[in-house]
Amino acid sequence: MKPVNEMKIEFVSRSSNESFARATVAAFVSQLDPTISELADIKTAVSEAVTNCIVHAYKNSIGTIYISVQIFDTGRITIKIRDKGVGIPNIKKAMEPLFTTGGDERAGLGFAVMQSFMDKIKVTSKIDKGTTVTLEKDIIPRVLRNG
Repeated sequence: MKPVNEMKIEFVSRSSNESFARATVAAFVSQLDPTISELADIKTAVSEAVTNCIVHAYKNSIGTIYISVQIFDTGRITIKIRDKGVGIPNIKKAMEPLFTTGGDERAGLGFAVMQSFMDKIKVTSKIDKGTTVTLEKDIIPRVLRNG
């Protein structure tokens, strides 16, 4: 299926750019007229994925974070957040709630939060090559919501 609209951004992995990422993605998907709740879900999931890149992928260094968003005529949104960082040695383990490699200050809930707010999440990773988190959400068209 071919997207009806798409965008790509890249930025350095500074924590100050996390809010830029969530706002940019939210502004782009707003063309589908999502509910406030749907928009909040997307923003939260994007924040978690970008924070993972900053904290884990580029630990003690600065790298680039890449985001692409595709919108399909069905109302499906696909968001890919990618880094070229250290990679995840065990994705299954990393996705377990409360698991973290970030020390005592991290809760280990990033992937669990993403899963709870999005319809689908897929994680691929290669050691020393990076990680891609793909988030999908279906936005119910306003015309169907209002009956």
